[in-house]
Amino acid sequence: MRIAREEIFGPVLSVMPWSDEAQMLETVNSVEYGLTCSIWTNDLVKAHRTALAAEAGFVWINEVAKHFLGTPFGGWKQSGIGREECLGELIAFTQEKNIHVSLKLPG
Repeated sequence: MRIAREEIFGPVLSVMPWSDEAQMLETVNSVEYGLTCSIWTNDLVKAHRTALAAEAGFVWINEVAKHFLGTPFGGWKQSGIGREECLGELIAFTQEKNIHVSLKLPG
């Protein structure tokens, strides 16, 4: 389905039930985008295993759209342009330089 292959924005929810975890992860990770995903289950062991395997930058378990101050937000693959809402975003606008100074005068 097109909704499962493209990165769309808006008030859209696509629910895809599954029974084969390996096949589901293959399908999910075959998409060229990976901004967010949400996993809904009562099995927290399965939820954490799936969250680790999903190629998405932000994963909610039994929740959607909640952001926390200072927590990195951003996607994987073709989603996003780095991390937002965190120290990493601020650091991305800096340029590091190392300057060595010898205080011993030559001679």
